[in-house]
Amino acid sequence: MATNTAVDVVMPQMGVSVSEGTITKWSKNVGDTIEADETLLEISTDKVDTEVPSPASGVVSEILVQEGETVEVGTVLARIGGEPAAAAPTAPPEPATQPAAEATAAAATEGRAAPPEPEPEPVAKPAEPVAPGNGKAFVSPVVARIAAEHGIDPSQVSGTGTGGRVTKKDIQGFIESGAQAPQAPAPEPPSQPAPVQAPPPAPAPAAAPAPPAAKPAAAPIPATVGSAQAGESLEPMSAMRRGIAEHMRRSLDTSAHVTSAIEVDMTRVVQIREKLKKEYQAAYGVNPTYLAFIARATVETLRDYPWVNGELRGDQIVTRNYVNLGFAVELADGKGLIVPNLKNAETLNLLGMAKGIADVARRARDKQLTPDDVAGGSFTITNPGGYGTFHGTPVISQPQAGILGTYAIVKRPWVITDENGADAIAIRSMMNLTLTYDHRLVDGAYAGRFLRDLRERLQGWGETDY
Repeated sequence: MATNTAVDVVMPQMGVSVSEGTITKWSKNVGDTIEADETLLEISTDKVDTEVPSPASGVVSEILVQEGETVEVGTVLARIGGEPAAAAPTAPPEPATQPAAEATAAAATEGRAAPPEPEPEPVAKPAEPVAPGNGKAFVSPVVARIAAEHGIDPSQVSGTGTGGRVTKKDIQGFIESGAQAPQAPAPEPPSQPAPVQAPPPAPAPAAAPAPPAAKPAAAPIPATVGSAQAGESLEPMSAMRRGIAEHMRRSLDTSAHVTSAIEVDMTRVVQIREKLKKEYQAAYGVNPTYLAFIARATVETLRDYPWVNGELRGDQIVTRNYVNLGFAVELADGKGLIVPNLKNAETLNLLGMAKGIADVARRARDKQLTPDDVAGGSFTITNPGGYGTFHGTPVISQPQAGILGTYAIVKRPWVITDENGADAIAIRSMMNLTLTYDHRLVDGAYAGRFLRDLRERLQGWGETDY
């Protein structure tokens, strides 16, 4: 049901350490009807990109924050009411027109010719507030930064935001169109209005302060690295990319990173997966990927190596009797990365692990993750091997103590020993695994034993390990 009172839509808290978010897309415009829980907008934070549902049914009466703007948690973004916002502005003109009609009638009875003069004045007065409210006088920090980098006056860009405001998409489209070159000389736009305002004596002094007011908008951004050179293009970092950059740098500054690697004969896992694939897809609609096998074996191995699943908290070592297993998921063609995790992964069998991995990966790509999905991870697996890579040195996700890298399965000649102890060369499906660990907590020997036991579980996978 539509609400009769306005309901505020605020920037949600997307995790305890998240203090702000960026509006990436509005799915509704002012005046559009919306149902409760229907997607109203999309936001981006340093931890997650997600859709924000409407808290009530009704009409979008106000949009207070435009696309591309970054605001703090709790900021009112929009309001949902029972009637369109357009209904409210129509009320003031009625009382405004009544006095004008009365003045006209009074003038007519007195035989004066003055009635036409009051009519232009009310029309001119409403027109004045419209000009400053066209949205071009104010731009978001993101738009201001892009404009400064390219020497563009934002007022020369056609805005598609509410009230004609220039959005990030508008400024980027203006740049891509090649129109930024003529706009590069910023002094020209102010010089054109000057002669227009010169004839009137009174408005002339008012036009003089205008150019200095436009310069401070671009002046606060001189700290940019530089403008694009020939053959280059510039784009602002998203909130997620800024968060990734900060997190990776902080991790390297915090943990003593060491990476160990081991080769694993995955031939038996390959055979079992082929056997289960049709069964799982037909009965459960899920594909038992190699990652599910590795994740299941990893959880079992972490039971015996609690420090790999632990963390340093001040001068104390934290260990756990549970595993919140994180999976690095690529977003937006490599322009984003997020690590949702499966809570209490130690309780999942192979089927449950396969279902859980498919679910969090789908919700990550569909922007349906919740703050709880990305919080509280205790160990992480990253899987670049799907693209054919055979080795890497992943960065630890703080405050965890380790991250496992899984790589491409490749058929290679391998020396095996038969039941009689004789060596032979056979074609086997081989995979490299890496463990990057925090050497402040995990020593090389401890990490080596973890990898050894993980390899034995994968190579000796049995019928009862499902």
